[in-house]
Amino acid sequence: MDRTERFYKIDLLIRRRGGVGFDELMAELEVSRATLMRDLRYLRERIGAPIVCARSDGLYRFAAGAQAEARELPGLWFSDQEIHALLSMHQLIQGLDSEAVLARHLQPLLDKLHAMLGAGDVPARELMRRVKIIGAARRSVQPQAFELVGSALFTRRRLHLRYYTRTRRSESERVVSPQRLVHYRNTWYLDAWCHRSQALRRFALDAMRAVAVLAEPAREVAAATVERELDGSYGVFAGRARRWALLRFSADAAQWVAQEQWHAQQKLLPQADGSLHMHLPYADATELVMDILRHGPNVQVLAPPELASEVRAQLDAALRAYQPSNQ
Repeated sequence: MDRTERFYKIDLLIRRRGGVGFDELMAELEVSRATLMRDLRYLRERIGAPIVCARSDGLYRFAAGAQAEARELPGLWFSDQEIHALLSMHQLIQGLDSEAVLARHLQPLLDKLHAMLGAGDVPARELMRRVKIIGAARRSVQPQAFELVGSALFTRRRLHLRYYTRTRRSESERVVSPQRLVHYRNTWYLDAWCHRSQALRRFALDAMRAVAVLAEPAREVAAATVERELDGSYGVFAGRARRWALLRFSADAAQWVAQEQWHAQQKLLPQADGSLHMHLPYADATELVMDILRHGPNVQVLAPPELASEVRAQLDAALRAYQPSNQ
């Protein structure tokens, strides 16, 4: 067995038997005296396991008053490969979390994972440099707002929001029942039941000017209902899809787009000339138009006509912006 398995077995034997002799541990683990001494020292010094050896009987047991803590030694069930994966995931969380709120709360676990690998400060920093998350156009969220929203979400309490709507450039007061957090394109959103509009709505956390957790329990909405109402259309614009778009990508763009998921219900149809047809639902065309425009001449809207007209209008407006001034 590897070192991680030995750690787990040492913990298990002491918990089950209350006290285990050194020779008994050696026999159970099938290791040398030197190896067992290293394992015990590592568990005490690096993992913080409260293992002591009683002088009266020579048995290894958990220190008095530490039984509850010893019942769950962090990380003992992870292999080295799993720990590397978890540390990589921690980097991902830091990349998603612009204010490092999540990363800060997970730091104790991160310290334990470093200890499990036997990594000192320098090797640990080197390991973290091996994973880099690049977040473009990330919108910052106030740490307190993130923590309050997360707390209300998991304790099932209502929230009072002072919310800024950019399209109207105005603030409003809302009481909402949080249903789920969504991270989309480097921005955090809260899907919630809005008690003012009596409907499901999606709120950007960076647009929350003030947040307060209320005593009232949150209204529960079935997960299937949330998904049906908020996930049916394209992008972050909530609502049931009312239309379907048909896009044609050139052969050059097709090799990239064929590996992308624009929507869970999209349909990709490769064409004989190497181009690609994409069929996908949408309710609000705003974000879909932006994604179409980033492919420039390598995409064409085949249907519906109103979507093609909107893309054409945006292209015309962009062209006018680059024309020489008449003044």
